[in-house]
Amino acid sequence: MNKKTVKDIDLKNKRVLMRVDFNVPMADGKVTDDKRIRAALPTIKYCLDQNASVILMSHLGRPKSASDSQFSLRAAAEVLSTLLARPVKMAPDCVGPEVEAMAKALKPGEVLMLENTRFHAEEEKNDLDFAKQLASLGEVFVNDAFGSAHRAHASTEGVARFLPAVSGFLMEQELEYLGRAVANPEHPYIAILGGAKISDKILVVETLLAKCDKLIIGGGMANTFLAAQGLNMQDSLVEESSLETARGIMAKSGDKLILPVDAVIADKFAEDANTQVVDVGEIPAGWRMLDVGPKTVGVYQAALSGAKLIVWNGPVGVFEMPKFAEGTFALARMLAESKAVTVIGGGDSASAVKKAGVAKQMTHVSTGGGASLEFLEGKELPGVAALMDK
Repeated sequence: MNKKTVKDIDLKNKRVLMRVDFNVPMADGKVTDDKRIRAALPTIKYCLDQNASVILMSHLGRPKSASDSQFSLRAAAEVLSTLLARPVKMAPDCVGPEVEAMAKALKPGEVLMLENTRFHAEEEKNDLDFAKQLASLGEVFVNDAFGSAHRAHASTEGVARFLPAVSGFLMEQELEYLGRAVANPEHPYIAILGGAKISDKILVVETLLAKCDKLIIGGGMANTFLAAQGLNMQDSLVEESSLETARGIMAKSGDKLILPVDAVIADKFAEDANTQVVDVGEIPAGWRMLDVGPKTVGVYQAALSGAKLIVWNGPVGVFEMPKFAEGTFALARMLAESKAVTVIGGGDSASAVKKAGVAKQMTHVSTGGGASLEFLEGKELPGVAALMDK
């Protein structure tokens, strides 16, 4: 990674303004999953150990206005306080005279949580006056929010124009592991793409095909490829507008592309549907494909054996319903048992390996769904580009 990190800059007695990703799931005013808060702990603790004070900023959800109290970061601050075993002060806003006074009064070792940056429309517009107000709170900027690095917002890109900007440990780890897949992958390199639509992932399909040895396609995306081969997918989700794109990709992919050969099908999109397993060309009228079948799992197993690097983005079935989760969970178990470097590209794939109980056996599980996808497409992420080069 060619970007400076917290270890490349003097933090002693400094006020560190840190962008974290505390966009956590909430219910009844409580945090229901603190994984993203825990992920930021190493960088926060390092800064505190350097005798710095830490000012944290994050967004949460998509609030319509600042009076939307369900999107307050107060609950996240309370969880962080417990995890750090020290008080975390809560600011009433993220900018303004009162917040400036709180930031300036911080002593080394103290932590201040700013209120949701998206309570201000200027955040998503990357308004430079707003970014300057945020930047005035600290003396150094640390970006540890990979999950928001693909957005050029005031708290991710704008503040870096006014302060020395470096990456935190989580950001560094993301760039290192995802960077392996983009810059200089080890071979055999197998990529797995799932999810619903091709149109969301055309760029990543083309980028991965140029670099990997095999590309496994599953999920709703696979239906469109199978339909493009002339198979009748009946009531399965097929993106009609992407059939031509799928044909074009297949024409130039040679034998790299691996598609399902059998399917778990259902007579309706529901947990209580009737199901059966058929070959992909034999789906009866009124039925739809909702998971890959056992023969396909065997094909995946053969493709993955001997791999040195495996990158996975997107489930291969509707894994939220137990009846249609086996393909995705079988894949997760294969990766857990593999000797390869296994990189999970955030979002649904991250929750799939967690549900399968094998998240800890993966080399790296990304914290950013959209960000990891754009990174794998080879795009430069604004929040990363803004950091100082080594």
